[in-house]
Amino acid sequence: MTHRIARLLAGLALVLPGFVLPAFAQTTLNGAGATFPYPMYSKWFSEYNKLHPDVQINYQSIGSGGGIRQVLNGTVDFGASDGPMTDEQLAQSKVKILHIPTVLGAVVPAYNVPGISGEIKFTPAALAGIFLGKIQKWNDPAITQANPGMKFPDTSIIVVHRSDGSGTTYIFTDYLSKVSKEWESTVGKGTSPKWPVGLGGKGNEGVAGQIRQLQGSIGYIELIYALENKIDFGSVQNSAGNFVKASLDGVTEAAASVKDMPADFRVSITDPPGKAAYPISSFTWLLIPEQSSDPKKGKILADFLNWMVTDGQSMTTQLSYAPLPKNVVAKVKVAIKQVH
Repeated sequence: MTHRIARLLAGLALVLPGFVLPAFAQTTLNGAGATFPYPMYSKWFSEYNKLHPDVQINYQSIGSGGGIRQVLNGTVDFGASDGPMTDEQLAQSKVKILHIPTVLGAVVPAYNVPGISGEIKFTPAALAGIFLGKIQKWNDPAITQANPGMKFPDTSIIVVHRSDGSGTTYIFTDYLSKVSKEWESTVGKGTSPKWPVGLGGKGNEGVAGQIRQLQGSIGYIELIYALENKIDFGSVQNSAGNFVKASLDGVTEAAASVKDMPADFRVSITDPPGKAAYPISSFTWLLIPEQSSDPKKGKILADFLNWMVTDGQSMTTQLSYAPLPKNVVAKVKVAIKQVH
């Protein structure tokens, strides 16, 4: 409603007794969680609102841990996470919570190394060693041997990790647990592990900011945050032995490694087979209560989800996310029918 029409209606209300202003009922849905897909979700919620001006979807990018907590507490209409909820967490919920995969993304090793502007190649052993605090200088042989011809400075490595409960952390530590026995036995995978070394940053945004500011730093962030902030990021050696830089094709190939998607969609695709598969890839999920406290909101959620897995998927690549595989979309459409 334009200001001019609003003023006209307000004037009529003053001069015509009994004139009632028309009601524009708007339904607001509130969600919270993962920062990994936040750029994608912002775009979707905005585009959906253009199609349905009576529906406003608000989303707080607070990290996967916060999203899980809030959906369990019932303080939001939906949550979002890049690390699937555990069986224990699901058991705490008063209503059944569905994991609805939305897009695929990549976590990249992003860095700020003095004198280095090219692509650094990282072996799994080098990444694990850096984040374990065992590789402390940029000119360590574990880094230089995989990067012949590059002149690394004798500079201390500053590790940056997430300070909040994070699905991006879950993806990264899930990967490290698969490629490093030492990581698996001493740190393990999770949204808030006990970090052996490093500084904390809040959200993908916070880690990206720290890397930009600190010379000698390395951290892990979702691909779009590296691209948007113009931060250098390296390639990672995959299980086939090839160094692969994060790309939509590499993420799509990682997703193709899932031959049998579990019925609840909780699946890990880190360190997949495939010559061109990018090894630190993941689905990300919306956490949707099967039954909403308000049936009207349940109906809107179901409608949004159906739009998201059809029209919404065509918007993913422009923001450097990979669309869901077609066989996954077909299964998701069936799952959405449970939402009410």
